Amino acid sequence: MPTRSRVALAALLFAAACTGSGSLDAAGEVNVFAAASLADAFAEIEKAFEAQAPGVDVRLNIAGSSALREQILAGAPADVFASANRSVMDDVVAAGAANQPQDFVRNSLVIGVPEGNPAGVTSLDDFANAELLLGTCAVGVPCGDAAQRLFDRASITAQLDTTEPDVRALVTKLAAGELDAGIVYQTNTNASAEVDLAYSPDAAEATVTYPIAPLNDASNREAAIAFVNFVFSEDAQRILKRSGFVPLDGAG
Repeated sequence: MPTRSRVALAALLFAAACTGSGSLDAAGEVNVFAAASLADAFAEIEKAFEAQAPGVDVRLNIAGSSALREQILAGAPADVFASANRSVMDDVVAAGAANQPQDFVRNSLVIGVPEGNPAGVTSLDDFANAELLLGTCAVGVPCGDAAQRLFDRASITAQLDTTEPDVRALVTKLAAGELDAGIVYQTNTNASAEVDLAYSPDAAEATVTYPIAPLNDASNREAAIAFVNFVFSEDAQRILKRSGFVPLDGAG
């Protein structure tokens, strides 16, 4: 299929998905590459989607958005990509791997601490304290880039002890008490009984918007479109909201 026709077809299919006309009669496997912060919510969405589309087997690949981008651009078998920020998705679009991604949910960066906040962390200023054990995601990972924007805005030189490849790794260290504080997502503190929320920055830089798109080389395009369509459904948006995400106007 010529590139222009393939692009037009992808746009048409995705437009159908966003207007709710996608079919749940799809079948086969659909490989969904999703940002680490979506892990819990997408595990629930997977089950809900498969209940409505029993012929489809959703295979989730959960990792940092930048790592997923590299896998997709290297030719990994992916049908859908859900990123934790627009810039990573833009790279996938620029490479011709996706078209017309749509934002479907928002999240917020917060300071997460081990249960009970034993170090008494109360603000971003504590990240300048070299005596504390502190962490963020790595630069190049959406949660790491957003954390750096927070530090820059507050003119803070963060004294970091670790930069993790994705937010799940950071949350694991917080839950184990290996760090005094880390910049994670609101949804992480909601989901983990071992990680408390110590501080919520009131800044535009703390808000992260998530786009999703079917991929142009999807081996199961029908199932990819159906899954993306389902993410915008009321059922999926309820799952995301329950997990702590903020639905966008018009979604669900």
